[in-house]
Amino acid sequence: MPITKSAIKALKQSEVKRARNVNTKRTIKSVIKKAAEISDLPKAQSVIDKAAKTGYIHKNKAARLKSRLSKRLTAAK
Repeated sequence: MPITKSAIKALKQSEVKRARNVNTKRTIKSVIKKAAEISDLPKAQSVIDKAAKTGYIHKNKAARLKSRLSKRLTAAK
């Protein structure tokens, strides 16, 4: 357990950040899966862009995810 005040604060901050990251990861995965099933590309792109903007994923990874999803949807049509 942390002893100093700064270590206690750092622990609290890391717990909050971890919870936010887990939620973001879950949201991205579920939206991509739904988009592949029901062809809802704009919603998926929006979620991916927001994750990249907040720094959860890199902008190039966001572009890659959107590109692959778009390819998959156009191939299915």
